[in-house]
Amino acid sequence: MYVTTADLQFSTKAAALVLRAARVSGPVFRDDAAALTGLSISTVNRQVSALLKAGLIRERADLTPPGAVGRPRVPFEVNTDGFLTVGIHIGYQVTSITTHDLQHRVAGAISIPTPQAATPDEVVAQIGASARRFADRWVGKRLLWAGVAIGGRVVDGGVVDHPRLGWQGVPVGRLIAEALELPVSVASHVEAMAAAEQVVNPADQNQNFLYFYAREMVGIAFSVDGAVHTPAAGPPTIGHFPTGPTTLLDPDNTGRLEQAVSDTAVLYAAQKAGIDVSSLDELRAEARTGDAVANAILTERGEVLGRTVALISDIFNPDHVILGGQAFTDYPEALPAVSKALRATTVITQRDVRVARSAITVQQKAAGAVALDAIYADPLEALARTA
Repeated sequence: MYVTTADLQFSTKAAALVLRAARVSGPVFRDDAAALTGLSISTVNRQVSALLKAGLIRERADLTPPGAVGRPRVPFEVNTDGFLTVGIHIGYQVTSITTHDLQHRVAGAISIPTPQAATPDEVVAQIGASARRFADRWVGKRLLWAGVAIGGRVVDGGVVDHPRLGWQGVPVGRLIAEALELPVSVASHVEAMAAAEQVVNPADQNQNFLYFYAREMVGIAFSVDGAVHTPAAGPPTIGHFPTGPTTLLDPDNTGRLEQAVSDTAVLYAAQKAGIDVSSLDELRAEARTGDAVANAILTERGEVLGRTVALISDIFNPDHVILGGQAFTDYPEALPAVSKALRATTVITQRDVRVARSAITVQQKAAGAVALDAIYADPLEALARTA
């Protein structure tokens, strides 16, 4: 089975450029595709023919202009009917399994508790078995590729070190490939989320942005000119960052970011403050129905995150900053606190900060971006590997 680490960058291969034109601008005519990609019309014609033969794109004869003669005036688009990919996001507590069409749209999704097994290999094998059962539902579709997004460090061959889960050298890619009998790409989950933003919003392809993620874990990724930067030593670690002063968060006074703002930490702070809740959903419900302490805890989380975003943004100075993860999206009432703390901390007065377009589906979109990475990078080669 073929296993690789995802590239997560804009491809300049001719077939990839034509497929991207179909995905972003389709239905598109061949001359328009040549203008969009910078390729010659003869090169576009060759790639269109190859992609049509492979079934990755389809012609739309029904959209041919009246009186037009010849196939160059027949527009083409991505074939979203025949193929699917399988995306798996392995989280600290919850694992999501999704299928995606070639437009990166979610065709189906399930969530399962991340298994608690004796060994990391058994955990991944159980996830692979669940993914296989889910994928088997899609009768009549050809499954092309699988992608795994996971925290920690991913090295060649889809091998993962994940300190938070206590994993070292776990062959995640191989185990998922054996379960699904598909080629597999593996990537760090925050980098995959940044890549998903590029897929969802291709207009930002040439801009540099910082992606800041917060939920159970906190992390960042940086994209430069359409390529998500993947350091050889692994993703940047920011969970240990100092929080600054806190009032309700971090009742044990660790002073560390993840111990203050992660889902587990926020729930712990709520319980220490005397709020009888067992989940973040319950805490948010309490805040929305008038519990001032619950609201204060969630607002303080926003303030701490806002300060941290400002400090990291001032270091990288990106074109814009994208905030992703349920820490931002599941309680939008705290976003004004994020904004206020960010403005009070940053030295850049006109910082462009936005909430991720993927919002509550961010983990699904990240897994989908990894599953589609090889196909978007070199579609004909990727299809040959699935034969």
